[in-house]
Amino acid sequence: MKAAIVGASGAVGQEFLKVLEERNFPADELVLFGSERSAGRKYNFRGKELEVKLLQHNDDFKDIDIVFTSAGAGTSKEYAETITKYGAIMIDNSSAFRMDADVPLVVPECNAEDALNTPRNIIANPNCTTIMMVVVLKPIEALSHIRRIHVASYQSASGAGAQAMAELQQQYKELVEGKQPTINKFPYQLAYNVIPQIDVFTDNGYTKEEMKMFNETRKIMHSDVQCSAMCVRISSLRSHSEAVWIETEKPLDVATVQAALAAAPGVTLQDDPATKTYPMPLFTGGKDDIYVGRVRKDLANENGITLWLSGDQIKKGAALNAVQIAEYLISQKVK
Repeated sequence: MKAAIVGASGAVGQEFLKVLEERNFPADELVLFGSERSAGRKYNFRGKELEVKLLQHNDDFKDIDIVFTSAGAGTSKEYAETITKYGAIMIDNSSAFRMDADVPLVVPECNAEDALNTPRNIIANPNCTTIMMVVVLKPIEALSHIRRIHVASYQSASGAGAQAMAELQQQYKELVEGKQPTINKFPYQLAYNVIPQIDVFTDNGYTKEEMKMFNETRKIMHSDVQCSAMCVRISSLRSHSEAVWIETEKPLDVATVQAALAAAPGVTLQDDPATKTYPMPLFTGGKDDIYVGRVRKDLANENGITLWLSGDQIKKGAALNAVQIAEYLISQKVK
């Protein structure tokens, strides 16, 4: 089998290389593609040096089976036909196709079977904050249908890419040295600050990031659930966190929810207030699972449960989820 990464030099592209090697992904060959700026760069994979090829409208994808794309929505839209025309499955990490009716939006722990229906040979990887949340919602939905979600996300610099992470580190250094901080990737200084805006605002006052959580959650879970989100950029470097309030059709006790979460795939329960045990981005970076703690009854809603979660945005929130989709497709073809 032959696989490819489009956008190999970006933060998620680099994470793809790590995840594919970590999981011993069954590809006999891996091809890397990038922009003119990235073409010619070399990266190590399984002890071999791979050179990034220039992404072009040609026949480079003719013999490739699975393509992981993470080069932005514009690139995905422009090159989708070129990538898929010979039968390659494109697992796209951008927002380009997520809400298209004929493109499945997949989180394997929640709706893996949707990946088997690909009329356009495209599968969309959801937004990072949505992925992290639905992995945790799935075992609760199995206990009682979730009617409403209120969520506040606390999103690290990594969500805006490698340059944003570097800018945050640069800002702290500049401020310590008494210099004016460099501000390019964010609307304001992020160091020693939080910014209550991720992506652009829409007409209803919510940002596109917040609307993604509303729309994508419904599509992934095949549900009428209502999700109201407030997405905030914080000055941690890697891993996002979320405070989530969930209203179910029937009341659930905390112990039942904790047991379901502890048994769920892709979830690690880390919940012991007595020992100050709860998830934090400081410790969830580089991990595969979504970590959950602070599970308790919602004092304002008798059918409510509230919890805290944290997970690696670049890993499970992007590259790992896409690789898991590919692994599922491979497992189904073997059967």
